[in-house]
Order: sequence, then C-alpha cells, then structure tokens
Amino acid sequence: MPVIQEDPEREHRITMDIIVDAYGPEEQAMGWYYYLQDNISFHFRAICIVELKTSPLRPGDKVKILEMAPEDDCEHEMFVETTWRGRKLAVPLAQVQPLESTDDKTKEAVADWQYWTARGYELS
Repeated sequence: MPVIQEDPEREHRITMDIIVDAYGPEEQAMGWYYYLQDNISFHFRAICIVELKTSPLRPGDKVKILEMAPEDDCEHEMFVETTWRGRKLAVPLAQVQPLESTDDKTKEAVADWQYWTARGYELS
C-alpha cells in the first residue's frame, strides 16, 4: 500500500486510545486487537481492495467478514475471518474495505488499521 499523508486526528486516536501504554510490539498488537474487536460490528460485507501473495482474494472479490481471527494469529498483523470455498479463512484486515451498508464505527476502525499500515507502521 502506498504511504499516505499524516492525519493528526487519527494519529491522536491511535496513540492515545489504541496503543497507549504499549511498550513493545506484543502490547501494540493486543491494543490493536482489542480496539478492533470492540469497534467492529461483525458480520459485515467487504470488498477486496488489494491483491496480496498471502491471500487468495483478488481485488473486487466480495466477502462476508465473520470475526477477528484468534489473538495468536494477530501478533504481527491483524486478520479477520471469512469463508472461502466452504471453509473459514483468515485474511489480512488491510486487504478488505467495508461496503457502504456497514456502520460508521466499523468503517472507522478498519480505516484506522489501514491508515496505520499505509503509514508504514508495523507490529515487529
């Protein structure tokens, strides 16, 4: 994803609400995980916005996002679960965008994660 311009309001929310008091990548991951878990209304419809080598989704694919992947799977990246060819599959949250019918709180939480990754931040 391309690096995007800094958004002071979003930076403040991330720093003061999501990863506040996080002193390492594990704590940041848990801050993000619980923020997303608490602010995303599951199930929601989404569209794939970027092709990734680690996922079978292609841009334009529409999927139903069911829930966050287990905590252990989200130590270095945030994953959400969908169904793919009859089985549950975890895909990177950065790969999907909620569709219009999704509530604003969910859209904002997903956009926060996508902003953070697009700015080049990562859970090392």
